[in-house]
Amino acid sequence: MVKHVSAVRSRESVWDYPRPPALQAVLDLIVVEFDGRTIAETRKSYRVLETSHPPTYYFPPADVDATFLVPSPRRTFCEFKGHAQYWSLRSGERVVENAAWFYPAPTDPFAPIKNYIAFYPHRVDACFIAGERVIAQQGDFYGGWITSNVVGPFKGGAGTAAW
Repeated sequence: MVKHVSAVRSRESVWDYPRPPALQAVLDLIVVEFDGRTIAETRKSYRVLETSHPPTYYFPPADVDATFLVPSPRRTFCEFKGHAQYWSLRSGERVVENAAWFYPAPTDPFAPIKNYIAFYPHRVDACFIAGERVIAQQGDFYGGWITSNVVGPFKGGAGTAAW
């Protein structure tokens, strides 16, 4: 069963998040901006909570402007969610490779995010949760969204790969 939450609440330590990760439906307004435009906006997102990581947010495909999405050959595997495929973003001459990803056939616990799209905050212009601008999780691999109520330390920075 997926719990519905508001992302705006008291402090959360990423060290209290579970492993394997948990999936939560989020009711707050979640926004992604790219090249001066809002390319994703929803009140129907999910977030994945995993020990040592800031939450990652997933948008329903209908709430993402697909005209910016370009298929990427990149593929990865998550031991919890399954095989991921990637999107690059294009606006005119501007292209950002592998800026977003999705799970076309996620494992059963993550079935609600099938084809939902997650964005790396450091590869877009800005991300917002309930009006608060997100800080990107460090590192090129992780896509966590850090807000003022989420505290670490966070995996992803220098020297944290073995955590």
